[in-house]
Amino acid sequence: MDAKVPFGLRGRTIKLIGLGAFVSLLLTLYTYSSSVSSTVSRFGFKTPPAQGSCPPRAWANGSWTRKAELPTNLTRMTKSADALEFMGYEACASSREYWWHLAADKEEQWDRFPGATSWEWTPGDDCDIRPFARSALLRHLVEDGGWLLIGDSVTENHFFSLSCLLYPDVRATPDYNLNPYLDRASPQNLYLDPNSELIPYLSFPPGFNVSTTPLVTFRRVDLLLDRPEIEDIYHEMHHPPPEFNLFSDEAYWSLSPRDYMEIFYRPLPEGNYGTLIVSTGGHWTTTLLGGLRNNTAADNGIAAVLELFQESMRVWADEVQQAIWHSGDTSKQVVIRAYLPGHEDCHSQRQPWTEYQPFRWGWYNWPDIKDFNAIFEEVVAPPSPYRNIHYLPIDRPALLRPDAHATGDCLHIMSGAGVLEGWSHYIWHYLTHELPDRIR
Repeated sequence: MDAKVPFGLRGRTIKLIGLGAFVSLLLTLYTYSSSVSSTVSRFGFKTPPAQGSCPPRAWANGSWTRKAELPTNLTRMTKSADALEFMGYEACASSREYWWHLAADKEEQWDRFPGATSWEWTPGDDCDIRPFARSALLRHLVEDGGWLLIGDSVTENHFFSLSCLLYPDVRATPDYNLNPYLDRASPQNLYLDPNSELIPYLSFPPGFNVSTTPLVTFRRVDLLLDRPEIEDIYHEMHHPPPEFNLFSDEAYWSLSPRDYMEIFYRPLPEGNYGTLIVSTGGHWTTTLLGGLRNNTAADNGIAAVLELFQESMRVWADEVQQAIWHSGDTSKQVVIRAYLPGHEDCHSQRQPWTEYQPFRWGWYNWPDIKDFNAIFEEVVAPPSPYRNIHYLPIDRPALLRPDAHATGDCLHIMSGAGVLEGWSHYIWHYLTHELPDRIR
């Protein structure tokens, strides 16, 4: 499990079994059918029935319905740890802002439970999708390749949720209990726990190391491009005067695609990524990009930000697709998750919406997020040359959950309410069932 192999040779070994060995195997399986069936069923590794299709918009064209069964008989929250019981979680592997991610850090909002965790997403009638299974997702992350999550703090919400969904079979680094003041740029990783009962049932790629090969990595990258790249794009397209400053002093975190594509293609045992999952939109504002702010224009000049966003995402898509082509390994895929606006007055909400409600005040750039999403989708849509980049418009379930936010603001999303978990469920489905047909 520790042997390192050349980057270009990574992959699952094909095992050829002779007829005699096959017959012997069948007899063995027959003899021990009861114990084997019990073990396989326990971990969810039985061959799933043939699945139909569930394109992204079919998934999103559904509704929130009350769960038929709840994981606990608790009806009232009396301590933060009760949130885990309401969510059906044993614990979460990540230690970063633990109770904040679970929306359990403010006692005055405990009355949101168990309501916020009592719903599940029911996709549209034309969506055929298998139920989520932790063991199956873990198998995918080991055998098909891990997930590299690139985005802002909402993507960090997604990472934390995965650390709950996959617990106790994963461990997380770094340990924020030891150093709670690590910079937000620090990489966060999920690794297979060496004590996981699933290990004997997984087929590890040559060179995979349980201690050093991440299953999931999150890197904080707010704009997908770094500052010099965006400045170069703006200067090339718009020719501002020499004294022009595009960026304000507002804090943000970023990396160049060159940097995270290098991470994406790290060979075993340091890396085994199969999918890059990105999302951006929330930091493309006239406050961060202060040089584009125009107080006399509609929405303070957001149209100029949208124009720069379109120009930048074309450059981003070119850089990412070129990196994949030049790597010699075009099996890796890139998924763009549609970004989300927040919900105004979210903490007064106690149940999902059936239809999306328009904004009353138009905070931040929230009313424009739909335009950022439309631009990003258009940039990579066929017949574009970006064969390995796929846009997933799966934002509607979250748009209908004003009750599912963290306690401190109305943008970030709590774990355990079904929104973040739905992203993991659908992306896993898309990569294993929808995507093979698209790239065949």
